[in-house]
Amino acid sequence: MDLLTAWRSSARTDTGKVRARNEDAFLALPQHGLWVVADGMGGHRNGALASRMIVEQLAELPGGSDLNLRVRQLRRSLHDLNRRLTQEVTLVCGESDTVMGSTVVALLVDGDRAACVWAGDSRCYLWRSGNLYQISRDHSLYQQLIVEKQMSPEQAAAHPGAHALTRAVGASENLVLDVVDFTVYPGDTLLLCSDGLYQNLSGPSLGAALNLPSPQLALERLFELALEGAARDNISAVVIRR
Repeated sequence: MDLLTAWRSSARTDTGKVRARNEDAFLALPQHGLWVVADGMGGHRNGALASRMIVEQLAELPGGSDLNLRVRQLRRSLHDLNRRLTQEVTLVCGESDTVMGSTVVALLVDGDRAACVWAGDSRCYLWRSGNLYQISRDHSLYQQLIVEKQMSPEQAAAHPGAHALTRAVGASENLVLDVVDFTVYPGDTLLLCSDGLYQNLSGPSLGAALNLPSPQLALERLFELALEGAARDNISAVVIRR
C-alpha cells in the first residue's frame, strides 16, 4: 500500500448561494486509496442524513491491495445501506412515498489501477494529457432520453422531468451500481463532484482548472468558477492526482 503515498488530493464542499442547508458529503482517504462524493435527496433532513451515512459507512471499509475485493466490499456496503435507507424511511416517516436517498460516486485506487463505482448523477472525470474524459455516465432521465429516445441534448433538457434521477442509494429496493475499471498514469488528475459543480461549468473550464499545478489550486479554481455563477445547488468536489 506504500504506492498510495504517491496520491495527493484536496476536497471541499459549499452550500452554494440559494440552499439553506448542505445535503452533500465527501470522503477523502488518500492513505487508503478511497475518495467519495455523495449528494443527498429527499428533503433537507433526509438528504443530509443519507449522504452522511454513505461517507461514514464507506470510511469503515478495510484497506488492502486487492482492488477487486475492495470493489466488492464497497458495493456490498452500499447495498446494505440501500436496504437500511429504504426500510428506515417507512419506519421513521411512516410514509412509503417519502425518499431518503443520495447519489454516490466513489473512486478506489491501487498502484496503477482504479475503479469508479456510482449511482446517480454525481460524476467522475479524468484529465489526461490535455484531454477531459467523463468516466461515469449519469443515471438521470436526461441521459436516458438521449440514449434510449435518441433525443438531442436540447430536446432532453426541455423535458419537464429531465433532472430526475433514475438511480440513487435509498431511492428503491433494488440498487444497481455501475463500475468502470481503468489504468491510471503519473500526471493523471481525477475529479469527483456533485452536479452543483459541473452543471454551470463548461468542459474547457473544468479542464483548465484540473490542469493547474496541484489538487489544492485546481479545487480553489473550480469553486471560484462555480461560486461566480448562480450556485443554486450545493457544491462538492474532490481533486485527486497521481
